[in-house]
Formats: sequence, C-alpha cells, structure tokens
Amino acid sequence: MPTLYLPDLLYTEGTFRPGLGLLVGDDGSILRIGADLATDNLMAVKMPGKAILPGLVNGHSHSFQRLIRGVAEHCGPNGDDFWAWRNTMYRAASQLEPDDVFDVARMTFLEMALSGITAVGEFHYVHRRQDGTPYDDPNLLAKRIIDAANSVGLRVCLLRVAYARAGYELPPNPGQQRFYESCEEYLESVDRLADDLRDESSTVSMGVAPHSIRAVTLESLKRISAWAEERNLPVHMHIAEQVAEIAACEREYGLSPIRLLAQNGLLSDRLTLVHAIHTSPDEVEALAKANVTICSCPTTERNLGDGIIDAEKAIEQGILFSFGSDSQATINLLEDARELDYHLRLKRQRRVLLDGIDGEDMAARLFRYATAGGAGSLRMETGLLEPGRPADFFSVDLQDVSIAGVAPEELLSMIVFSLERTAVRDVVMNGRAVVTEGRHALADEIVSRYREVAVRTISARS
Repeated sequence: MPTLYLPDLLYTEGTFRPGLGLLVGDDGSILRIGADLATDNLMAVKMPGKAILPGLVNGHSHSFQRLIRGVAEHCGPNGDDFWAWRNTMYRAASQLEPDDVFDVARMTFLEMALSGITAVGEFHYVHRRQDGTPYDDPNLLAKRIIDAANSVGLRVCLLRVAYARAGYELPPNPGQQRFYESCEEYLESVDRLADDLRDESSTVSMGVAPHSIRAVTLESLKRISAWAEERNLPVHMHIAEQVAEIAACEREYGLSPIRLLAQNGLLSDRLTLVHAIHTSPDEVEALAKANVTICSCPTTERNLGDGIIDAEKAIEQGILFSFGSDSQATINLLEDARELDYHLRLKRQRRVLLDGIDGEDMAARLFRYATAGGAGSLRMETGLLEPGRPADFFSVDLQDVSIAGVAPEELLSMIVFSLERTAVRDVVMNGRAVVTEGRHALADEIVSRYREVAVRTISARS
C-alpha cells in the first residue's frame, strides 16, 4: 500500500513549500509530490511541526575508525601528525575479527542514520586476516560492512580499496598487512564481489578505490580504472591530503599526483578525489575540465591537521563537491558542509566566502553538495526529492531549540549552519522507516555490542 507523508514543509526544487505531500510506492520510490494526494487506498503519515528534506549522502567513510575516536587525541614524545595518527589506526585495524567489523560498522552507521544520513560510500580497505593471510572469501569483511548497512537501514556503495604497498621505495609496513593485495588479487576480488552483488538489493552498489598514489603504482591504477570504466562504476581515491604524499609522488614520477592522473588520461566524471587540499591553479582547472568531484572531509581534515582546501577557488572553476565523515572523528555531515566555508573564514579573516558564486545561495550550495553531490559521486539516484527517485529523506522538528523560530525562507540556512542532531526526528530510506521520533529500533543492541568490541580492542592496544 502506498504511503503518504504529510509534513508542514517539504524541501523540493530548492525551496521549502507548505501543504505538499510525499507519496511513496511499495517499491520505495517517490510516486508523486503535491497537494490533495489523499485517497482511501493509502496509508497517511501526518507529520505536524516537521519539515522533510532529502537524505544526506556521506561520500567517504572508514567505519572501523570510529574505534579510535578520542583514543588518538594524545601527543607522543615526538609530537603528533597525520603519520603518527596512522599508527593508532593500524593498531585498531589489527584487532578486528569479522563480527567486530560488523559491530563497529553498525555503530558508525547508526550514528549516521540518527543525523539524517541515508546513504554512505564505505571506503573499505581491511581485507585480510590479522596475520595478513587471505580469507577463503577475499570479500568477507566487505560483505560484513554491507550486512551492517542493511541491518541499520542505510543505502551503501562499497568502495573496495586497492592497497599494494607502503609507498615509494618503502618496505612493507606491518601495520598494513591486512590491507595488502597485488593488483591481480585485487582485480580477481572485485570481479568476484561484482558477481556476488548482482542479486543484491537496489540499496547496495559498489565501486573501486585505489587507495592513493603512494599505495598503488601507476600501472595498477590504469588497470583498475579500466576495469571500472568497462562497468561504469565510480572510482574514488585519496589525493593531495598531505604535502609529504605529493613530494613522494614527484620523486617517483616527476609529477604531482593530480598532474600524473591528468597526463595519463585518468581524470573523468566517474572519479572522486578525496581531500585534494594541496592543489595548484592548473590542477584545479584540470579537475574542473574533467568534471571530477572532490569529496571534502573538513571535520577529519581539521582533526588530522591536513590543511584547508581553497574551496572558493575550486568552486569558481566549477568543481563539484561532496562531503564525507572519513575517520569518524565527528559524524555530522552538515558540520562538514559548514566547515567548508568556516575554515576559509579563519584563514582569510573574512566571512561568507562561498556565497553568491555563480549566483547560488551558499546554504543551498552546501546542502546540494551534502545530498545530490554525494549521490552523483557514488552514482546513486538519491539526493533529491523527485518522482521516480528513491524515497530517502529525513525530517526535522521545527520546534527544536537549534532551529526554532525561523521563517521558511531562512530555514535551509538555519539547518545548514545551526542544526543539531536533536532536531532529526525521522529517517526513511527507500521507503523504509529507519528512525522514528529520534529512535532506531536496534539502537540498544548496536550500542551494547559496540561497547564490548571497543573495550576489548582498547585493552588490547594498551
């Protein structure tokens, strides 16, 4: 039976409109949006005092890193930076059994759902046993991630990571032994995963993810990109996050990572580059020409001290953006959205830098990046409330203290720049209720099982 959702306000076609209903079919798609849709042959869900918006799309997540939130906030005897932080992350990854991977991912995805996220791109690179030997099914842990997303109720794109080396002229790193696969092993694994997912729900998809130019060779990158192009799959890759990464690439190839991709014809509209912080004007121009998306992760980038992307210059060139929670230091995609501008404000000592570029309101732009931008990056049909698209949305309480008292014409700006998680009341993915009145049906079990894993792994790392 179709379901008709009746909020006070509905965000569609770039504005909040009163008096509209959202009619959802049994297949989880949006049938119609309009007034006077009620009939005797549907179930009506009245949502007084609420507004409905398209679900947020998290373009870049490492779910297992939720385990080191707070744990990595201690300075060692030699100081701390991104490279020291990695050692804490490796110790966490080394402890996880397949069921632990499932439990930690569920906790991460639960937190996403409670914040209005309905879809996630999971950049997954823990593939092997703790001793570095392969599982009988090389995609066992990837499938546990998918199981976790299905359990919580998120749409997921499993971005299976290629990770073959520690870096240019570096010996294998023991902390990475669960990540390593040769290019041949990787291509066999993604072939197998594609076959195994053929009969999966429409809420599960996949892509390829060469981890970074330091973790795969150029030749491997070409082969992996060609494999994805044949199947029209998304390609995601870390790039230009750290200055040391760029210097190593220049030593190996004589070019920066982005120039290397451009010279070898590897930039395309299927490619999403994660971070892309340290870029030159000609590199930004090349990304814009190829319609490459940048997935920015400001809450992680500030936590790791990565640097500040010049989003203003990138947007002026026409660069597409999405957002990711990355290391899970914070899971709040709207916080990532607002920080894209806020970080520039601190750097330049000016305000509202991303407003009005190409005539677009800043709040509308940032919300678009957090929804349709992420969906495009993952090649999903979600991210907009339109007939024929999946019914992925969340509702906010218009009386929540973080947004109460605002006029409809300023509501989106209030949501983007001030919304707290307490305001998120209902979350629906593919027509399925995931969160109702701020509660997830499995929350107690998920938190309890996560706590057991967290206590055990923290103890093992002590």
